[in-house]
Amino acid sequence: RQRPPGEGSAMPSALLLQQESGRMERGGRRRSEAEEAEKGRMKRTIIKDWKTRLSYFLQNSSNSTKMKSKKVGKHRTYFRPSPEEAQLWSEAFDELLANKYGLAAFRAFLKSEFCEENIEFWLACEDFKKTKSPQKLTSKAKKIYNDFIEKEAPKEINIDFQTKNMIAQNIQEATHTCFSAAQKRVYSLMENNSYPRFLESEFYQELCKKTPVTRAAQET
Repeated sequence: RQRPPGEGSAMPSALLLQQESGRMERGGRRRSEAEEAEKGRMKRTIIKDWKTRLSYFLQNSSNSTKMKSKKVGKHRTYFRPSPEEAQLWSEAFDELLANKYGLAAFRAFLKSEFCEENIEFWLACEDFKKTKSPQKLTSKAKKIYNDFIEKEAPKEINIDFQTKNMIAQNIQEATHTCFSAAQKRVYSLMENNSYPRFLESEFYQELCKKTPVTRAAQET
């Protein structure tokens, strides 16, 4: 019997489509697995870098304190907090900022998210508000403006155009309230965005874990 045109090719075509579909599915699965593996590697790298940065910050804080302690006759070192102390940081953002280790951990976290300029600006404002000398107030105001406020500043923060303009006018005759509006904006940004992510982070969860007490430790 003579086959009608195309009858003989119907089965091979269907088979080819099925094979091609199978290859695409396997290829998509492999790509998905590769993407997940890459994400895992990136996360581990960030966590490792974060811990390295935290150690660096704490070492610098400790060294700085040691230098000051020689003058005042006191010695303080920042130790890893207890799980109970670390858990207090989740009660309020201010609890975290008031703790030296917590602040260093949060700064390291922001660095891992490439938005450390927010905490650096907030800390610069805190230091600025404690300045008593009018001359130093003016010089510090200009430095903060150059570092964080002006367009394309090296650590430019995300604030609206009106606030930037107001600051530019206010620093001509600097007062302690020059950066108040901008500082509140950045504080709110950190409290509502970065702070919740910090509390959910792997590193913070590790700090809150209670280390099991070994038998040897119990016997000593």
